[in-house]
Amino acid sequence: MSGNLTTREILENLEEQTLCEYACLSKNTKGRQTDVEKDTLRTEFQRDRDKIIHSNSFRRLKQKTQVFLIPSGDHYRTRLTHTLEVSQIARTISKALLLNEDLTEAIALGHDLGHTPFGHAGERMLNQLCPDGFKHYSQGLRVVDVIENDGKGLNLTYEVRDGILKHTNQIADTKEGYIVRLADVIAYINHDIDDSVRAGVIKESDLPCEITEILGHSKSERITTLVSSIISNGACDIKISDNIKEAHEKLHKFMFESVYTNPLCKSEEAKAQDMISKLYEHFYKHSEKMPELYRKLAEKYGIDRAVCDYVAGMTDSYAINVFSNLFIPVGWERF
Repeated sequence: MSGNLTTREILENLEEQTLCEYACLSKNTKGRQTDVEKDTLRTEFQRDRDKIIHSNSFRRLKQKTQVFLIPSGDHYRTRLTHTLEVSQIARTISKALLLNEDLTEAIALGHDLGHTPFGHAGERMLNQLCPDGFKHYSQGLRVVDVIENDGKGLNLTYEVRDGILKHTNQIADTKEGYIVRLADVIAYINHDIDDSVRAGVIKESDLPCEITEILGHSKSERITTLVSSIISNGACDIKISDNIKEAHEKLHKFMFESVYTNPLCKSEEAKAQDMISKLYEHFYKHSEKMPELYRKLAEKYGIDRAVCDYVAGMTDSYAINVFSNLFIPVGWERF
């Protein structure tokens, strides 16, 4: 009987038979902004995952700051490695709860596509410069809807787009989307601890005992504790148990005071923000010097929006190179 079904239809039937009642089935998607013929091999959410992985914005994440600006070591996280860690944590939770792992993965892989160069420092500066403000989660949706694929967008499903938009401070329409939101927080706090210890900003032993006794004494233990807590509460109400959530919030407070506002970690942020400001001002005045895609976006959405899109999409290294070429004199040589 299955001989008459496509691979996609077999996978859709398997989802219906094996996933829990709270899962978002791929065949029940609310659809895409533009209808297209369905793939014979992949479900709609698998297709979205692949679109994201093959996008330019996803590849650029490997050269975008996570916490430490332009770290010289090979083992510090970038926005790309953070994304992969979020994806792995989210998929573990989703699979254990019999939710849709493909949808979870697609949202996780796309959740930070809207991040600027130089991390949240760049985001804060663009938020000041852009007349409509700037939030990386809103920009992420704009990336997949408008900017990618030479200005045609990726035409993702509603559920993936919703998860990208709401991964920071809203409740997603799907359980899978909310899992990504929790996985994001679990991932970044614990890998920021790891990077901060590597950088010599803190020591593992600096973490308060009242926190480590509940969450664990290593990155692996803490992630396992948090993930296990979510799974134990079931798919009906996705949450971290109260006592573990309290310890995790104390850990976030500790990291905010010890790392995220530490002058040692933030010493270069003013320079990075000044660079972002000067790049924005330059291309606002000379929009003709932007790549063709962004010139076309300027015609449709205005110069402000297009310049914001261009600067936000830059990697750390590309922003530095463009800035150097524009504002730093080159030594003269006689040939």
